[in-house]
Amino acid sequence: MATTADIKNGMCLDIDGQYFFIVEFLHVKPGKGPAFVRTKLKNVMNGRVIDKTFNAGIRIEEVRIERRPYQYLYKDDMGYNFMNAETYEQISIDKNLINGVDFMKEGDTIEVVLHAQSETVLYADLPTHAILEVTYTEPGLKGDTATNTLKPATVETGATVRVPLFINAGEKVKIDTRDGSYVERVK
Repeated sequence: MATTADIKNGMCLDIDGQYFFIVEFLHVKPGKGPAFVRTKLKNVMNGRVIDKTFNAGIRIEEVRIERRPYQYLYKDDMGYNFMNAETYEQISIDKNLINGVDFMKEGDTIEVVLHAQSETVLYADLPTHAILEVTYTEPGLKGDTATNTLKPATVETGATVRVPLFINAGEKVKIDTRDGSYVERVK
């Protein structure tokens, strides 16, 4: 058990059976009354940010979490299967726990966040950017670079993204996996 004096950014807390990351905190000692700690907490499961105030010196339950690299192997009816690169242990993760799952291809390495004591998966994150090949899009015309117009394109994972008019099938593009937006063309 920790106290509010041990609070730091990135720490994970168990509050009423839910896990929260501390985004930011502030120790406040008013001129009148007891000291307190004002925090912003991000829910691990749904990403919601809440404000919570703790009295100074109270006990809080810290949760130990670990981030481990896992390699994506394949998808089956049980979910997405991954392998730990160090121990070769395989796990299956539900689609809802993976952020940016539409841009994941076989062999990609992702970061899996696990509860250290129970070894349960909290969530999994892809790298911020993925380089994918465009498999289908309407052909672009020479000189279509002047406007900022976008067209739909299907990438090798099957996801549809919006790309500029000058991108053709067979070209590689960099995609932001957080929101699925086009970043740049890759040579």
